[in-house]
Formats: sequence, C-alpha cells, structure tokens
Amino acid sequence: MRRKDPELFSRRDFFFRDGQPSGHYIQATMTTSIDTIRDDFSFLEEWEDRYRYVIDLGEALPAFPESAQTDANKVQGCVSQVWLITHVGEGADPVIRFDGYSDAHIVRGLVAIMLALFSGHRASAIVGIDVEATLRELGLNEHLSPQRANGLRSMVKRIKRDAEAASRQLA
Repeated sequence: MRRKDPELFSRRDFFFRDGQPSGHYIQATMTTSIDTIRDDFSFLEEWEDRYRYVIDLGEALPAFPESAQTDANKVQGCVSQVWLITHVGEGADPVIRFDGYSDAHIVRGLVAIMLALFSGHRASAIVGIDVEATLRELGLNEHLSPQRANGLRSMVKRIKRDAEAASRQLA
C-alpha cells in the first residue's frame, strides 16, 4: 500500500525519510538498484518530487568522458543527445555492463534508470526484461512526453540489440 510521507525529501546525494538516510547513497559509481528506485518511487507520490528524484539519479551517474561522446556511441532516435557504451563480459551468455550519459537532465535520469534495470545482467536476461512493465510500475509511461518515450524506446532497442549481438558473437 502506498502512503504519502510528508517527511520524505531529497538532498543532493542522500534520500531521507523522517529525517534519517533511507539506507542507500547514490555515489559516483551508479549503485542504485532498480529495486531501490522502485521503493523510492513508491514513497514519492507527487510528480514534481519524482522528477526531482529522476534528475538526482542522473546527476549520480559516473563521469562520462567527452572522448566517448562519439557518433559510434550515440543512441539514434533520441531528441536529446544520449551516449551508451556496452561492456561485454566473457562466456556464451556474458554479463553486460552499460555506461551512459545524456546532455539533458531528465533524460540523464532516465538513462540512470535504464542502467539500473539492465546493467550487470546476463545477455539472455537482458533480452527478456519487460521494460514496459517497469515503466508502468514507476508511472513513467504516463508522464513522459512522446519525444522522451520514443528516445527511451530507442535506448532500450540499442541495449537489447547489443545483448543479442553479444550472445551471437560469443556462442
């Protein structure tokens, strides 16, 4: 059951409930799990607070070097500029890690959510992740502009395409 918590508020890197840290810290290495994001979203009922949280998630992404902001890493189909680097592990079903960045604040937060959802999973699992269910659960499907939603779909297609290619290449 969702409850409105007026004592929940955000400070640059910590999220507090009742004046106490919520138990996680968003740091230079994106360690916020998708489960933590879901939990935090459940406490934030106002969309202004959710958008602020999304922006905070984006600000917590690790630094993305300018040298990696190339056409090869750019996600096509996004109105904002989005770059994605795919790191493929070893084996027939490799673990894949993603690094990403956007020049737009909210989109950078959406990148952070997608990295939390996909990064660190095996290629076969990435292909089967139901992004639409996650977006519905977070309520993002209703609150994204059509342009942002299309850009997000483009990023998901790229992530899944890279996972499928990694499976084929190493099989």
